[in-house]
Amino acid sequence: MSEESNKLGPISAVGIVSSLTKIPDGFYVVTQTTDGSDADLWKDGLFKSKVTRYLCFSRKTEPEVVVDMKLIDIKDPLPESFTLVQETLDKKEAAMRKRRLCVKMSTREAAETAVCDIQITAKSKFQLVNYTCVGEINNMGIWYRMGDVPRSRSSQQTRSAPKTDALYSTISRIAISRPQYQQENSGIYTMSGKR
Repeated sequence: MSEESNKLGPISAVGIVSSLTKIPDGFYVVTQTTDGSDADLWKDGLFKSKVTRYLCFSRKTEPEVVVDMKLIDIKDPLPESFTLVQETLDKKEAAMRKRRLCVKMSTREAAETAVCDIQITAKSKFQLVNYTCVGEINNMGIWYRMGDVPRSRSSQQTRSAPKTDALYSTISRIAISRPQYQQENSGIYTMSGKR
């Protein structure tokens, strides 16, 4: 499973749905825990509730990716740079009770790593290798795995070009009052012996 999740693309959205029949296009729903139990995050131990909540996520190619997740108590302040998953994607109802799920987004270009897989375990004592625990809700743990954000060749060239140009123009201005510099093939500037 770990090699498989490493090949998966970065997650671009995380949400909660209340019905398994109204899943938004492009979203995957975590319906079962790692041991095969129901992964309903709303479960009430005393009564059989008709209310259900399932975690879902998308890997659509969007400008932003998820770089961190947290599960906080309802009274806790929202962590800096995080966005709250407040309502279900399908019915716009409260996403959770007692706990709140928060996600941190980053532009795809700025992120080197991003969340690439989410799993739910039945009990917190079971740990998933190479996964980080977000927190526990209803005796279930929410875990995520980080993976590399793939880069397209054009974005790599675009990002490195301005840095080289800025460095070259700075060196050109300095060269007027200092010894001459030459650019070697490696892109490193070295001082020549000419004055």
